Amino acid sequence: MIPFPLPPLVSTNWLAAHITEPGLVILDSSWYLPTTGRSAAEEFLVGHLPGALFFDLDAASDEASPLPHMLPSESAFAQYVGSLGIGDDAAVVVYDGSGGNMSAARVWWMFRAFGHANVAVLDGGLGKWREEGRPVEAGEIRATPRRLVARLDAELVRSRSQVSAALLSGEAQVVDTRSAGRFQGTAPEPRAGLPSGHMPGAINLPYTELVHPDGTGWTLAELRTRLAEAGVQVDRPVIATCGSGTSACTLLHALFRLGQDHAALYDGSWTEWAGTGMPVVKGER
Repeated sequence: MIPFPLPPLVSTNWLAAHITEPGLVILDSSWYLPTTGRSAAEEFLVGHLPGALFFDLDAASDEASPLPHMLPSESAFAQYVGSLGIGDDAAVVVYDGSGGNMSAARVWWMFRAFGHANVAVLDGGLGKWREEGRPVEAGEIRATPRRLVARLDAELVRSRSQVSAALLSGEAQVVDTRSAGRFQGTAPEPRAGLPSGHMPGAINLPYTELVHPDGTGWTLAELRTRLAEAGVQVDRPVIATCGSGTSACTLLHALFRLGQDHAALYDGSWTEWAGTGMPVVKGER
């Protein structure tokens, strides 16, 4: 049994040494935009880390909401996670195949938001694991359901009205992790009918710039430098946003590594903001 709390980021070397440890659960939490043509579930069946289970981000979201990837209820999250064999005492390592810890960070954040803090992201994800020639398995793994208690920390989530108020008052920095083209309004949104652009007063820091080209995380010093270059003050409140509340969690993960554990997510993100007629501006700021 893992006798200690996990750090927010673990290396492939660490995981290889602990992969058979009782009490450790590994989750493939890959998810891809529909425009990529990739199926995370199908890719999982072809190859995943030994013993890993598939965490379906869509199935673990609020199916009643018209918005993508909204947080489920406490009971729904507990039921879904428990069905994966994850109990209250489990240590969880999440990874994805995006090359940038995009959806892995979202699942890491979901566990934390629902009160399960012993969770880490695998540095470099599936790509680094494969590049190092480490073993993968094919097929599906079934787990024995376990009981998990979920209690949402509402302080980690922000609504549209709260984001609007923060933008007007300046009480928090609203940081958008979409690409520069989408933020500036020069590239289209992947979801039909949504205009590109950004919220007035938001800061842009693409999530792809929070990791090295190989998908591994920056050092803490490098993260501080990159955030400062983007105009993000680590010691001030941050609300992270993106297209659907997924890639923004990469920023929340980075901030957590730097010691800021109170940054929040705008769960509705750009899909809700732009889709409900809120102010949209174009350009760099």
